Amino acid sequence: MESAKRIMNRAAVLCVLLMFIIQTAALAAAKPALSNIRFGSGTERDRIVFDFGSTGFPQYDVKTEQGGLRVVLTFANLTDAMKTKPQVKSSLIRKVTFQNTDKGIAVLIDLTEPADYDVKALKNPARVYINFSKEYEKEDTRQPAPGLNLTTYRRKDGRGFLTAYLLDVDTKQYKLVPVLANGEIRGRDTVSGMSDRVNAAAAVNANYFAQSGEILGTMRINGTVVGTTYFTRSALGIRPSGAAFVAPVYYDGKVTIGNVTQQVSGVNAERGENGLVIYNSYYSATTGTNQFGKEYIVRNGRVADIRQSNSPIPKNGYVISVHGTSKNAFSKVRIGDTVTLTEDLGAQWANVPIIFGAGPTLVSNGKVNVTDESFPSDITKGRAPRTGAAIMKNGHMLLAVVDGRQASSIGCTLDEFAELLVKFGAQEAINFDGGGSSEMVLGGQILNSPSDGTERKVGSALAVLKK
Repeated sequence: MESAKRIMNRAAVLCVLLMFIIQTAALAAAKPALSNIRFGSGTERDRIVFDFGSTGFPQYDVKTEQGGLRVVLTFANLTDAMKTKPQVKSSLIRKVTFQNTDKGIAVLIDLTEPADYDVKALKNPARVYINFSKEYEKEDTRQPAPGLNLTTYRRKDGRGFLTAYLLDVDTKQYKLVPVLANGEIRGRDTVSGMSDRVNAAAAVNANYFAQSGEILGTMRINGTVVGTTYFTRSALGIRPSGAAFVAPVYYDGKVTIGNVTQQVSGVNAERGENGLVIYNSYYSATTGTNQFGKEYIVRNGRVADIRQSNSPIPKNGYVISVHGTSKNAFSKVRIGDTVTLTEDLGAQWANVPIIFGAGPTLVSNGKVNVTDESFPSDITKGRAPRTGAAIMKNGHMLLAVVDGRQASSIGCTLDEFAELLVKFGAQEAINFDGGGSSEMVLGGQILNSPSDGTERKVGSALAVLKK
């Protein structure tokens, strides 16, 4: 009796093993096979179809390489039943090649320019097709954190391919603050470096700047002017409440010592011939000036010390640095003399603690309005990478960066940039520094593709901090 049970158990095991062998053989026999390739080219799209007949379609994955100029479609565990393959070529598709890999068969599709695409599989009969769009407009939106909504915008039309990143910031949850490179005016730093230093949720490059790091535009931090310009140009202002606005700003500064008054040439700037420059604690530890001038160290509204050059800048005061005619005008100044510094930026800026001076204005009252502010042609002409900030109807701030000067994105003219911001709801908007400086950092990661191929060191950033 016990022997009969053993025989039955062995028979059951053999039966299961036999069924497994039969199923394995059937699966091997049913291995998908590529039987045909079809290609069609139209005005809106190109399509490549891979036919597998009754064998069923294989597993596949797709990836993009070479900045969007190559798409690789890999079919796993696939038999290639085609001895010869048709030529696939169009104004968009440069060539298609096939490679055997350890994963299966890889189809390398090389494009003449980056294009949006989608891949789908269909049954009865089994086939996989990939569509390449010749003209499209696509928006992908996600929420990287509560109060932040990021839209990646891609467009392809007769002008070329465009990629932009637009970050909607809820100003009830976040505040916008200026950040200086390395914590001071002198010197430069990357946007990611500045973002990391203040632990920002996000950041973009902001003001124009010189190689020294000097801010080329009117800038105010915590109520103190840290940069100036000789022109009336647009600026983004942040009120104490956090509300933002865009308006023209100018700088008119005067220094009076005794009975002598002189015009301020600039703040935290390189001192020029016959100039008078104010250096405050945002600049650096010292003025870094040469020996051809004279400097008055001011504390509590009085001259505390007089030096010739490279003076230490007090935390609770500032330095007046003069040269030429300005130096001669103050030749009788002595330690202890009373000093009056007046700074006029316009009535609407009187109680605005944060000012990002850049320009030009891009949008006013929800409409494109690119103002003429005497900028050089490298800013105003042609398509380029762009950075800007816009105010939405709901009070949110929209930070925008457009890639340019590369195969994956041609950049924008100022008018095109303004149109894009209006499309996303801008009521007011301003242009920041662009070109190789244009960069957006989100959660400590560089989001866009800077046109230099790497991060450019800049003078300042606009950072988004959690309240």
